[in-house]
Amino acid sequence: MHFIDRMFLMWHSKAAIAATMPAGMLHFTLLCFPLGIALYVNTFVAQYHGARRDERIGAAVWQGVRVAALTTPVFLLTIPLAPFVFHNVGHEPSVASLETVYFQVLTFGGGGVVLCGALSSFFSGRGEVCVVMYANMIQAALNIVLDYVWIFGHFGFPELGIEGAGWATVTSIWVKAVLYLALISRPRYWTQFGFASSRQFDGDLFRRLFKYGVPNGLQMVVDCAAFTVFLFFVGLLGMDALAATTLAFNVSSMAFVPLIGLGIAVSTMVGRNQGASQPDLSARSTWTAFAIALVYMGTFVFLYVTVPDLFMFGHAVGADPAHFASIRSTTVVLLRFVAAYCLFDAMLIVFVSGIKGAGDTRFVLITTVVTSITLVLLSWAAVVLFGMGLFACWWIITLWIVALGVTYLLRFMQGKWRTMRVIESDVFDEPNEFDVESTVYHAKGSVSTRTE
Repeated sequence: MHFIDRMFLMWHSKAAIAATMPAGMLHFTLLCFPLGIALYVNTFVAQYHGARRDERIGAAVWQGVRVAALTTPVFLLTIPLAPFVFHNVGHEPSVASLETVYFQVLTFGGGGVVLCGALSSFFSGRGEVCVVMYANMIQAALNIVLDYVWIFGHFGFPELGIEGAGWATVTSIWVKAVLYLALISRPRYWTQFGFASSRQFDGDLFRRLFKYGVPNGLQMVVDCAAFTVFLFFVGLLGMDALAATTLAFNVSSMAFVPLIGLGIAVSTMVGRNQGASQPDLSARSTWTAFAIALVYMGTFVFLYVTVPDLFMFGHAVGADPAHFASIRSTTVVLLRFVAAYCLFDAMLIVFVSGIKGAGDTRFVLITTVVTSITLVLLSWAAVVLFGMGLFACWWIITLWIVALGVTYLLRFMQGKWRTMRVIESDVFDEPNEFDVESTVYHAKGSVSTRTE
């Protein structure tokens, strides 16, 4: 959705495209703590499913829904603070004003994002990934239509520009949340997975969700906060530098975002196999995913270097030629940085998902804090202290990703995650054999068997 927002806004104005990345990242940074907790419901669902305790799944999902309900009012309290923040970071006034508007509108969708994180975990944690795919396709399609209508003022609507992009995103988010609630309310889910009998507060389960989810949420906060500060420093280099950086990251999202889906798959497979006391299958799933990620990312590395304009075509086709030309050549160079760190990005996502799927969230949090502080300090020194340019900032972000990828690979190979679980200890006191000679995986609503 943000990719479409930025592509249409590139057609609208250079100031608008420059404003979307810092405002969007600050908004997402504030979401990260509750969202990280809500998304960790996926691991609970996967481990309960692997342990054959489906009646506990509904209770885990309800705790994630409570996180969304508790934090929604907090998001709204940040609206009056936005003008102070964006008008005091040193960005050009026209960009700061648009950043403020975009952030304030996105805030109304914060609760929906967290709610969707908890509800989607019910499906992804059990392998019903097609449900999540279709829900996101509906959300994205609606966002495209609303972007076109509200940004440019078609069909009798006023031209809202970046504000219209924000409202399109917010509306699409809440539509998806309602869709998930409707699907979960179907009778076969409501009874089989204990939704009807577990609506009351479960103190023990809520505490365990916080025990493992809080480090996950804090890790996401620190990670995104460091990246947001990095963008603020880039913004000090001027509108063109920020616009080119936004365009490069927007293009790189075409490779990066699908890997997040692969990461969710890894967490689900590891969680399910850990719940079934089969860490060897957890390792096999993770290494298989890494092989897939290398092939996938390797393709993008080649394309980013050889045909970068292919990925910028959608942005260029409706943009002002003079404005686009001013950032196109810089973006081509930035995509070479993206190509340099792509494979390490794949390493990062796959192996951090593997250890988080087992419950190793504290190590991830500590690693993120150390590396993120380093990123912020180096970015500050490069831009403010030494007056270095845009490419220096991109060298720093590249080395940051490389360091994280190598760190999580080594942690996974160390193997401490093999004995970790997040569900109750009595659930896996005895090994839970799926079958004597085969392991059954439920995916896309069907069952496939792989003989060992």
